Amino acid sequence: MDSSIITIFLPIALAIVMAGLGLELTPNDFKRVSKHPKAVLLALFCQLVILTSIAFVICKVLTLPPLLAVGLMLLAASPGGPTANLFSYLYKGDIALNITLTAVNSIIAAFTLPLIVNFAIQHFMNDGQHVGLQFSKVIQVFLIIIIPVCLGMLVRYFRPELADKLNKPVRIFAVVFLIIIIIGAVAKERSNIMQYIGDVGAATVLFCICSLVIGYFVPRLFGISSTQARACAFEIGIHNSTLAMTIALTVMASTTIAMPAAVYSIFMYIFAAIFGTLLNRYAPSVQPSIEQAPN
Repeated sequence: MDSSIITIFLPIALAIVMAGLGLELTPNDFKRVSKHPKAVLLALFCQLVILTSIAFVICKVLTLPPLLAVGLMLLAASPGGPTANLFSYLYKGDIALNITLTAVNSIIAAFTLPLIVNFAIQHFMNDGQHVGLQFSKVIQVFLIIIIPVCLGMLVRYFRPELADKLNKPVRIFAVVFLIIIIIGAVAKERSNIMQYIGDVGAATVLFCICSLVIGYFVPRLFGISSTQARACAFEIGIHNSTLAMTIALTVMASTTIAMPAAVYSIFMYIFAAIFGTLLNRYAPSVQPSIEQAPN
């Protein structure tokens, strides 16, 4: 992938995608956390603690090569993707909870993602390999996530009609952008792509399945309604692979680190659709939404 595309186009395109995420958010999405904290806190615990721990175990058990291990940890540290809202709608999840989780998770990820990735680098990388998130790059990650989301929220707050008009085109752009960076990353590593799929394919499938299963069943174990648990499952199970790949390619300057997110992108929608279909068949959702349901 051309260096000018990586340094200029990818950050701008990702900023548009993250701003599109902000177009769907309002201050009420953050206020809702205090009214319904249980589902939100459980989902965040699953995302930040359980799943990052599972990703670490997968890296160790499958003995992933160092750069691919860092890539999987980067993917695990990335927040839920905007597509989670669509899956929640299709499979009868609590969309309001999805939006709340997206809002909170995106803000928290600006702080937790650099910490998790730096831990992975220190643990998996050999002394002779130098790929890292120094302080300046941590600030870059923070700005990539926070500034565009805040700009999108400002548009939603001051010009809601404009936000509604922009929402669909930005969603389409997000899908096209994801496809483009996957193709670009795969094309650059085409000589090694089959090896990468062999190395990290099983790991990404395991991680995807674990994300969906844990996202649903852990909240259910703590008394969260099926509707809210579905929202948690899709928010946790559909990671923002676009963000992970763009950080790998721009901030970390490594196509190899981007490979787990690229391979994961191929699987996640398939497994999310299968998981949602199984839930609709075997776990009917009859609970009220987050706006009505008690904690």
